[in-house]
Amino acid sequence: MKPFLVLSFVFCYSAFLAGCSQGTVEPDGPDEPMPKPPVVQPKEIKINPSVSESRATDYGFETGDCIGLFVVNYSGTTPGSLVTAGNHVDNMRFTYSGEWTPDKPVYWEDNTTNADFYLYYPYANVQSVTAYPFAVKANQSTEAAYKASDMMVGKSVNVSPTETAVVIPASHVMSRAIITLEAGNGFTKESLAKSAISVKINGVKCNSTVNLSTGAVTPTGEATSVLPLFADDSYKALIVPQTVADGNLITVTVDGVDFNLNKSFTFESAKSHKFTIVLSKTSSGVNVTITPWYDDGVDYGGTAE
Repeated sequence: MKPFLVLSFVFCYSAFLAGCSQGTVEPDGPDEPMPKPPVVQPKEIKINPSVSESRATDYGFETGDCIGLFVVNYSGTTPGSLVTAGNHVDNMRFTYSGEWTPDKPVYWEDNTTNADFYLYYPYANVQSVTAYPFAVKANQSTEAAYKASDMMVGKSVNVSPTETAVVIPASHVMSRAIITLEAGNGFTKESLAKSAISVKINGVKCNSTVNLSTGAVTPTGEATSVLPLFADDSYKALIVPQTVADGNLITVTVDGVDFNLNKSFTFESAKSHKFTIVLSKTSSGVNVTITPWYDDGVDYGGTAE
């Protein structure tokens, strides 16, 4: 009987093992980590300043021109406030060479956070964004001094992250005076061309503070005279926006003889005011017609003696 018992035992044990192997799931190996989502890098910030008219200096942006850029992030749908320091981007210098290049790349906060963009020209070390000091030159008789008297401020708000350049409309914050001389009684065009002529704009303040957020300009300091640049048969100067009290607004000196325009006048930001002065020896004065750059339908003409 012993051989039968041994064979039965072996058969039952083999059947048990076969049954276990059919009903048992082999254990998995060690848990593998879940794959991480790909890291999305924020887009690089690119800008494209836009000016509705040619630059106040009558030239387009030139190679080497520099602007300063501030970028202020939104919190959800709530815009932030421009401050001197602590914005998303603080006064980053962009230099023009056919396109605008920053001193170092700057990026959006992420690909979902909107932002407000503020720029100003020319670039400087800004100590206050609400009262940034800027002065026009008292002597603008050279092209370099005339250009140095130009300032622009611009902004673009609630901009979504984008790979394309952000267009930022910029406006001139100074005012511009263009003075043209014409021959009246006792003068001819030829005689004026041979005369020693000088022109100055009197009683104006050259210093100011500018709010880089709003573009508002506040004149400061003492009033003086500004010598304009002579170019293209006219005299032109950039003036801090202000109201000049009644007095000798413009003096034209011809061969040592002064012709004074006694008038009060308001120089407006972003506007160019044209003064056509007719010189007449018989009246010993000037005849002036003033037309604003943006025609408001009002004739500001007058006569000065």
